[in-house]
Amino acid sequence: MANNARNKLKTIERNLEMEEAERVSADMRIRKSQHAVLSRKFVDVMTKYNEAQVDFREKSKGRIQRQLEITGKATTDEELEEMLEGGNAAVFTAGIVDSGISKQALSEIEARHKDIVRLESSIKELHDMFVDIAMLVESQGNMVDNIENNMDQSVGFVERAVADTKKAAKYQQEAQRVSS
Repeated sequence: MANNARNKLKTIERNLEMEEAERVSADMRIRKSQHAVLSRKFVDVMTKYNEAQVDFREKSKGRIQRQLEITGKATTDEELEEMLEGGNAAVFTAGIVDSGISKQALSEIEARHKDIVRLESSIKELHDMFVDIAMLVESQGNMVDNIENNMDQSVGFVERAVADTKKAAKYQQEAQRVSS
C-alpha cells in the first residue's frame, strides 16, 4: 500500500513537471503546493509507521528475551538479533514455551507473584495500623499533655503539703510546750 501511494505521488510529480514545462499558471502552483503537502504527509505517516514497527520489534524482542531468561537459556543481543532477522524466533520460542522448564518457571513466577501480593497486603495492613496509631496519638495528645501537666502540678502540691505538714507538726509541738 505504501509503495502504491509512493508510486502515485511520483507519477503526479512527473505529470506536474511536464505540464509546468508547457505553461506556468496559478493552477499549476496550487497543484504543486498540494503535491508538496501530500508528499510531506506521506513522509510523516511513513515515519510514524516505521517508529511503530521499531517499537513493536523492541517490545517483541524484550518479550522473547524475558522468555529465554525465564527458561534459563541465556542469549546475547547478537544471537537474538540473528533469530529475529532469520525469522525463526517464533519457532524457537514456541519450543521453549512448550518445554517443561518453562512451565516450571511459570509456576515459580506465579508463586512469587502470590507471595508479593500477600506481602503487599501485609504492608498495607501495617501502614493502616501506623496511620491509626498516629491518629490516636494526635487525638489523645492533648489529653496526655494535660495529664503530664497535672502530674507536674501534683508534685508541687505534694511538696507544699509535706512542707505545710512539717510546719503544722512543729507548731503543734510548740503549742504543746507552751501549754504545758
